[in-house]
Amino acid sequence: MPRLVLIDGSSYLYRAFHALPPLSNAQGEPTGALFGVVNMLRTTRKEQPDFAAFVMDASGPTFRDELYAEYKAQRPPMPDDLRAQIDPLMKIVEALGFPILRVGGVEADDVIGTLALAAAGEGIEVDISTSDKDFAQLVRPGVRLVNTMSGSVMDSEAKVVDKFGVKPEQIVDYLALMGDTVDNVPGVEKCGPKTAAKWLGQYGDLDSVIAHAADIGGKIGENLRAALDRLPLNRQLVTIKTDVELDCGPTDLDLRERDEAALRELYTRYGFTQALRELDGGNGAATIAETEPGKARGRGQVSGAAPADAPDAALAKPGEYETVLAMEQLAQWIDRIRKAGCFAFDCETDSLDPMRAELVGLSLAVEPGKAAYVPVAHAFPGAPEQLKKEAVLDALRSVLEDPEIGKIGQHGKYDLHVLRRCGVEVQGYREDTLLESFVWHSAGLRHDMDSLAQRYLGYATIKYEEVCGKGAKQISFADVELERATAYAAEDADITLRLHRVLSDKLASEPALEKVYREIEMPLVPVLARIEANGVRIDADELRRQSQALGKRMGEIQKQSFEIAGRNFNLDSPKQLQALLFDELGLPAVVKTPKGQPSTNEEALEAIADQHELPRLILEHRGLHKLRSTYTEKLPEMINPDTGRVHTSYHQGGAATGRLSSTDPNLQNIPIRTEDGRRIRTAFVAPEGRRIVACDYSQIELRIMAHLSEDPGLLSAFESGQDIHRATAAEVFGVPLEQVDGNQRRAAKAINFGLMYGMGAFGLARQLGISRGEAQDYIALYFARYPGVQRYMETVRQQARDKGYVETVFGRRLHLQEIHSRNQGQRAGAERAAINAPMQGTAADIIKRAMCSVDAWLADHRGQALMIMQVHDELVFEVDADFVDPLLDAVKARMQEAAKLRVPLVVDAGVGANWDEAH
Repeated sequence: MPRLVLIDGSSYLYRAFHALPPLSNAQGEPTGALFGVVNMLRTTRKEQPDFAAFVMDASGPTFRDELYAEYKAQRPPMPDDLRAQIDPLMKIVEALGFPILRVGGVEADDVIGTLALAAAGEGIEVDISTSDKDFAQLVRPGVRLVNTMSGSVMDSEAKVVDKFGVKPEQIVDYLALMGDTVDNVPGVEKCGPKTAAKWLGQYGDLDSVIAHAADIGGKIGENLRAALDRLPLNRQLVTIKTDVELDCGPTDLDLRERDEAALRELYTRYGFTQALRELDGGNGAATIAETEPGKARGRGQVSGAAPADAPDAALAKPGEYETVLAMEQLAQWIDRIRKAGCFAFDCETDSLDPMRAELVGLSLAVEPGKAAYVPVAHAFPGAPEQLKKEAVLDALRSVLEDPEIGKIGQHGKYDLHVLRRCGVEVQGYREDTLLESFVWHSAGLRHDMDSLAQRYLGYATIKYEEVCGKGAKQISFADVELERATAYAAEDADITLRLHRVLSDKLASEPALEKVYREIEMPLVPVLARIEANGVRIDADELRRQSQALGKRMGEIQKQSFEIAGRNFNLDSPKQLQALLFDELGLPAVVKTPKGQPSTNEEALEAIADQHELPRLILEHRGLHKLRSTYTEKLPEMINPDTGRVHTSYHQGGAATGRLSSTDPNLQNIPIRTEDGRRIRTAFVAPEGRRIVACDYSQIELRIMAHLSEDPGLLSAFESGQDIHRATAAEVFGVPLEQVDGNQRRAAKAINFGLMYGMGAFGLARQLGISRGEAQDYIALYFARYPGVQRYMETVRQQARDKGYVETVFGRRLHLQEIHSRNQGQRAGAERAAINAPMQGTAADIIKRAMCSVDAWLADHRGQALMIMQVHDELVFEVDADFVDPLLDAVKARMQEAAKLRVPLVVDAGVGANWDEAH
């Protein structure tokens, strides 16, 4: 049967623009949206449909503007960076041979709807290629929706009902009730998807909902009745026309031959290297960057996406997988592993928390395209007998604990935890595809398996939600039938192995990056696993006492606020605060929301805190509420019942600079600037007979600045052990060191740290409460005294412009994708990042090296001391009271020896019964 593909160009263009990072070519022209749409078109072209069209909105008003003057009135103008990509996109679309349709007076949706129904009527299968939910109203036999960027397909009434809760013929009424904020179509206030679906399920259609409006109670019923007059108009606005008069029919939309000369010129200009290879007869597997947010497969990830060249087509083919249900099969796989010398593996469990997860099965792969799944705990009705977990682990122990057999994983730290808790201490964990990808290109990319497979293999993996469902209907992996579980789980190991083949070659082509991966990131994996497993002891009773005290103070602040305001109000309601602060009290609205309303966020309240007592009280109340909800109430709930400790998760791919981040709980953000915040650290305690020891690098980023800039003044100040802020103040203000006063030191400190983050005169003036002119004078004096710093800043900015990245002392690359942006704000932000990233990234590299060195030393002293936390530039230990001094000597020496800089590294240390005392 012939097939017609109708491409919703407007939808994809906007989606690609907002989903992909702001990429640019060598000339600084924006290419992010162009890249996304062109790759989608290349994929469509390879499928060789019989007919196709690329449909865009025409300029000028449509019939909907005549029906409703406010239609799309709130939509902002097209961003300049997007507008600049439309002309080259049209040229590429035409060169690819797609007919382009733009019809005045209607929208692209209406053109697509008309052609879709006409084609279906002629017996032509229709694919509407779009990411717009409105098209669900057209789904019927012969007409399906295909989102080429995400791979989702909606081809039946059942799938529409599953996604929206209503049938295709009810979608128009569903949209009319909810309205559309993007198109400025006001629906029934507070009527969301569930309510709209509920009403239509109960009454059938919009007319019946309107007829029964009086029967619907509560506030939502009042809202419905208030909206009755506009609902018929809403229905007209959201209905896709299917009777547009067109100059062509479905069978007139033949794909033309590609204009290869034009494509070569365009692909070269915009840097589409894989597309160029396709023209030369190479593998043309288009890689559409997956950028949907959210967790995938319970593995680590980073948000964003960017293009990458696809490898040979063999790595994009489906694999052959088997389910292992007999010990003889398992023995054969173990023999293959021994002969291969390395293998990829993955654990399937029933939880994302590695400290509580129970093993459900393991997957193994020794060559691309071949993998096995060994189920051990599937319990769905009728589940076949499986190998006993203990027997499987005993059999695999010989290879898992053999350091000579290499293991390959994707975010394998999770799997190390799961197996450790099963009594298997994995040795020889040599490769991690998440970390290979992260070191190769850290900025603006996601490093979860699904995204990496799409980017580097052109392979669409089975998603966890496809196997287990999502939301309230999600089932445990233990309840998945074995055939489906094998397809998903064995694919994990297989794709991990394939990704390693691609990414290891990339790293090998850049020795400096490979060294970062081999000598910093991979050795850190087992170290972090040990720190996480050690956990930290929390005094839950102390936190409960703090929580009660915080609650009492919040109540007092609320009472005081009511007295000042002269009435009660909700301190957490932006709407009520707007009315009180700006309407009743007449305070200036210094900060506005995106919609132009007076903002009540922290920045806005700080800006007016010196003009009235109330904003300061509201800020204090918010601060206490955050401490209470985030820490004093939550931390006791996170104590692991098996260990009696809190176990955070550290993420090596959490920040582009290489800094570690932590979650569940986040230990990096516990406040230390306020007494209340510091008090929380008193609940991080040592058991009886032990002490908490904290070792912290002193001013490490300033020392790295001195090293990188080679400024004689900074080098001299650090080498002589001076207070660097006092020394800077003496230089900038031209006074003897001993005569520097507190304000001068404070200003110098602001300059020292501010310049590292690219702060200009405006930011410095705001921080110090001085005029912009004074701040500019301070910066000029600073650069006059430290000219090496200014030279360094200029040099690193130029390197960023020339190469698109900057580097740490150890060779880690920090890519700056907005360095050539036409948007001045984005470009300035990239330049600020270019200055700071080498310092922050080098600091991250140094403490990672230190952690590996300290952990190696601790191997012989695990009964006496544990490394239990890493927080920015600080390492925290739990130590026997009589072992504190040996530990301090060893740790400080290893931290100071972690890098050889032009200035000494200094480590401050403290000891106490809790973290606060030790800090």
